[in-house]
Parts: sequence; structure tokens; C-alpha cells
Amino acid sequence: MEANTYPRFTPEMKQTHTILIPNMAPVQFRIMAAAMEREGYHCELLQNCGSQVAELGLKYVHNDTCYPALLVIGQFLDALNSGKYDLEHTALIITQTGGGCRASNYIFLLRKALEKAGYGYIPVLSLNFSGLEKDSSFPMTMPFMMKLLSIIFYGDLLVALRAQTEPYELEKGAAAAMQEKWLDLLCKQVLDGKGCSNHEMKETMPQIATDFAAIPVNRIPKVKVGVVGEIYVKYSPLGNNDLERFLTSQDCEVNLPGLMGFVQYSAYNISETVRLYGGNLLEKWVPDVMLKFIENTEALVIRVLKENGFHAPLPFKELVKLADGIIGTGNKMGEGWLLSCEMVELVRAGYENIVCAQPFGCLPNHISGKGVINRIRQMYPQANITPIDYDPSATRVNQENRIKLMLAVARERLQEQYGVKN
Repeated sequence: MEANTYPRFTPEMKQTHTILIPNMAPVQFRIMAAAMEREGYHCELLQNCGSQVAELGLKYVHNDTCYPALLVIGQFLDALNSGKYDLEHTALIITQTGGGCRASNYIFLLRKALEKAGYGYIPVLSLNFSGLEKDSSFPMTMPFMMKLLSIIFYGDLLVALRAQTEPYELEKGAAAAMQEKWLDLLCKQVLDGKGCSNHEMKETMPQIATDFAAIPVNRIPKVKVGVVGEIYVKYSPLGNNDLERFLTSQDCEVNLPGLMGFVQYSAYNISETVRLYGGNLLEKWVPDVMLKFIENTEALVIRVLKENGFHAPLPFKELVKLADGIIGTGNKMGEGWLLSCEMVELVRAGYENIVCAQPFGCLPNHISGKGVINRIRQMYPQANITPIDYDPSATRVNQENRIKLMLAVARERLQEQYGVKN
């Protein structure tokens, strides 16, 4: 397909087309879909998973391509093949990072796959903050961008609260039900044009944390596991074979660092590039202003977590400092220095058992993830880190067996420390 011949999503399609959204971060993206509905778009967050998705992706994407691209494209094609949608009135949306990672090229791979599969007439929208795909990008107004930031904070808070409550709950399913309750409420608020102002967040976030804190629990010591890695396989149940649920089934408390960290990392990298290599003051000023804006809500999230007895992550400006002696902040391809800093933060916070989820073909992730593990172990001997490769040839059984070996060490240490078998 020629670069200038692919179908565009026109303003008129806003009224007639359903936009399918790949399910990377299920909680955050569910609220994001409500925000897009508020803007007048009809959206659906895809839930189709299973081996057929990867097999379909392999059929239309070269197997040396990033595993996340293969899965996202496979999920789209599986949905289009399902018969559920009016294909003449269907569009797709995909995020683009805008950096040196191959994720910036997924949209081209997707269009090529659509053409080969006979769906070349279906338009693809790009959701990005980098000015990419100007003729096919989702309209990113400042109010909508601010709303997205609020939504990510809400999603991160709900994920953290459920993860820190569920392993200890006395009534099975209470934390999941509470998360579902608040997801419904937040989606309704967003659809009504509410919930995302600073004032509303200051009212709503403490209520959410208080509700989770009221769930009866028995906080006996359990193995604590952190999950880091490439952004898609870190968050997507499709990408990581439902890793979070597997760890929960092994009676672990899981810490999945928030999606907002990646947003802050991406903004910080713009001004860091100016500092390292030069550039104009505007390029440095804009991301600095954005980070300052985010910092205010970040402080609110940290406060409500701590006030209700939950673990809170470090502020981003403190997280950056953890790169010292491990990796340079100029290392910013893919997840770059953020991945290393998240591992250090987890170890220091007591989540020293870490799964580093990596797509096999993701070179930046292997360098800034697997490449720094030995250095982190030198600095923090308690670090129990296991890198796990996710790709079409890796079986779920082998992945889970490797994780179980890591958990066996974790349980031995827990018994030594507390005299508790987990």
C-alpha cells in the first residue's frame, strides 16, 4: 500500500464508525474508552484473547517483529474476522510512542496486515502525544489530554488498591468487586463529563482508598512480587499470559508499577534530550510544565494511599535518582532507564522478587532490563529477579515453571524471616 493511499478516519466517521481499542491496560483503557465516548466516538475495548490471536498475528506479521505488534495486530484481525462488526463502519486505534522503539512503526505494520487480509479499506487512528500521523491521529486537544492524565491516575490507583487488598481479603472476591464498582462509577462520571478536575479528584480518590481500606483483611506475611518490563507485555493479560492472575493464584501480593510512570518518563526524556544534546528552550519548557502538573496529582495519589495504610510508590523525581550508578538517563529507547529504576524501587520497597517481562525481539528491553540485573544484584543482594521472554515460541508452562523457581526462593526467604510458610 502506498503511504498516501491508506484510508483516513474522517470527521464524518465519528458518527458512523465503531473504533476498536486493543486491550493493553484493561483498567486504564476501560475508563479511556468512556472518555472517547464522551467526545462523541463509539468505542469498544477488545476482550478477545487466546492462542488464535497470536497465530493470526503470525500469519500476517513477520515473526522477527516485536511480539506486542504481533499480538495487537492479531487481536484486531481476530475481531474483524469474528462477524460481530459492520466492517464498512469499523475503525481501529493504536498508540504510538514516538521514540526509537519499533512501537512507533506498528501502525504501518497494521495497515500492511489489513491490506493482506482483505481489510485495506478500514481506517486506522493513531493515539500519540508526539505529533505523528498528522492526517490520521486522534484529535488531541489540551482538555482531552488533561482528562487522559486523570484517567491514568484513577486506573493506577485502582490497580494498586486491588493488588494490595486481594491476597489478604477474608471474603474471596471482595477486592475485585470493589474495583468493578469503582470502574463503573468512574466510567459513568467520565461519560457525564465529571470526575477529572483537580477538585473532583481530591474528593473521589480518598473515597476510593477508604472503600478498599474498609475491606476486612488478614495481613499475614506473603511473598511480594513486582512486575516490570516492556510496556505491553507488562500490563496486557494477552501479552503476558495473564501473569498477574497467575501470581495471585500462587498466593503472592503483586506490585505492578503504574502506567503514569511511563507517561512521566516519556515527558522527562524530551527535556533530558535537550540537556544532553542541545535544543531550544521550548522543547525543555513544555515537558517540564507537564511534569509539574502531573506532580500535583501524583502527590494526591501518594497521600491517599499512605493515609489508608497502603504502600505508595516513590514520587517520579525521586525515582529518577535511582538510576545513579546503574544506567544513564540518556538510555531512553523503549522503557530505557525507567525499567531499571522500577526494579530498584521495588527491591527497596520489599518487593524484591521481580518478574522482568520481555518480548524476545525487544533489544532496548533486553539491554535496560536483563542487561542491568547483575548490577542491581550487586547493589541489592536481596534482589530475586527473573527475566521471562514472551514470544510465539515460548510456552506458558515453561514461563510459569521459571517463575515458580523464583517463587521457591522467595518462600524460603519468607520462612526464614517470619517463620511463615507461603
